[in-house]
Amino acid sequence: MRILVVEDDKQLAAALRRGLEGEGYAVDVALDGSEGEWLAQENEYDALVLDVMLPGLAGDELCSRRREAGDWTPILMLTARSGPEQEARALDSGADDFLAKPFSFMVLVARLRALARRGRHERPAVLEAGDLRLDPATHQAWRGDTRVDLTPRQFSMLEFLMRRVGDVVSKQVILEHVWDFSFDGDPNIVEVYVRQLRQRIDEPFGRSSLQTVRLVGYRLDPESG
Repeated sequence: MRILVVEDDKQLAAALRRGLEGEGYAVDVALDGSEGEWLAQENEYDALVLDVMLPGLAGDELCSRRREAGDWTPILMLTARSGPEQEARALDSGADDFLAKPFSFMVLVARLRALARRGRHERPAVLEAGDLRLDPATHQAWRGDTRVDLTPRQFSMLEFLMRRVGDVVSKQVILEHVWDFSFDGDPNIVEVYVRQLRQRIDEPFGRSSLQTVRLVGYRLDPESG
């Protein structure tokens, strides 16, 4: 998943980036509402984390603008304090959920997982593609009854592909969602991770579900092999 965090507290923003990247997310950070709005317009995200009180453009106003523009990306609002007024302000602006500061990072991640399942349509808690299963909450994956061990980045790539089963996804799109907006390394890193995934989810089981579509990208086809 690719997450946009819009938070003007630099220490909190940095901590959220580190924590979420440690969970396998690709994270972009904006320190004010105007920058956050630009990033949300220019890029596709799986979820937005917005602070209510932001310089330039308040978080609830940013949320309202995204909804008015027809963008229904799940939004988690961070409020300065709990209470009916703050909660109503967050939800009335179009947010899907909210957290009052200070909050538990564990709870924030759990709520992001819930929002990802909801997405623009309802999604199951455990992703399935044929006999391949993946549980984002526990970071576990299985082929049939066999547990498949994956690194955080491998897990993130597989989750991204399983949320788009059957779709051909370009290398650039994978980079933007599994790495991050500012990634400036060798784009062939995607090929490296595709090869690693095949060695874990396909080859030991005589499958060929992770396919290369020449000159286009990659596709996860649970019926292949």
